[in-house]
Amino acid sequence: MSENTASVSAVPSTSSAPAAPAGVVIAESATARGRRARIALRGLQILLALFYAVASALPKLIGHASAAESFDELGWGSAGMYTIGALELAGAVALLIPVLQSVAAMALGALMVGAFIVQIAVFDGQYAATPLILLVPLALIAWARRGHNADLLRLLRRAA
Repeated sequence: MSENTASVSAVPSTSSAPAAPAGVVIAESATARGRRARIALRGLQILLALFYAVASALPKLIGHASAAESFDELGWGSAGMYTIGALELAGAVALLIPVLQSVAAMALGALMVGAFIVQIAVFDGQYAATPLILLVPLALIAWARRGHNADLLRLLRRAA
């Protein structure tokens, strides 16, 4: 029997409240809370995917002047800019694919660690808080969706 359901015994109840039929979900708030948490997590994933695709990857992939200037200052040029943009776009798409969600969050988290280091080392920490702020929801997604990693490993083993 799951922790969210309870069966009613044949012993008469001494309370004036009517007894619930067998198999009725008693702890409904626990399942409703879990459902709300799953919906909120999915919404967060969609929001982050939109951010990475539109606000972060797109300027790099179209060669926007602000992105190009930053990568030129780094000495990485357009090749670095397009590479980071492609990685961010791939991560954004993978955040929406169930079997890739956890891995995508970890990969984007690694990009954010790199972005933080670059912000501190090259740009004097001007925007260093942004990658740190993004690490928090990415870590949450990676942890909450970690069960999908086993599914991904099974798929990869089957394909090999």
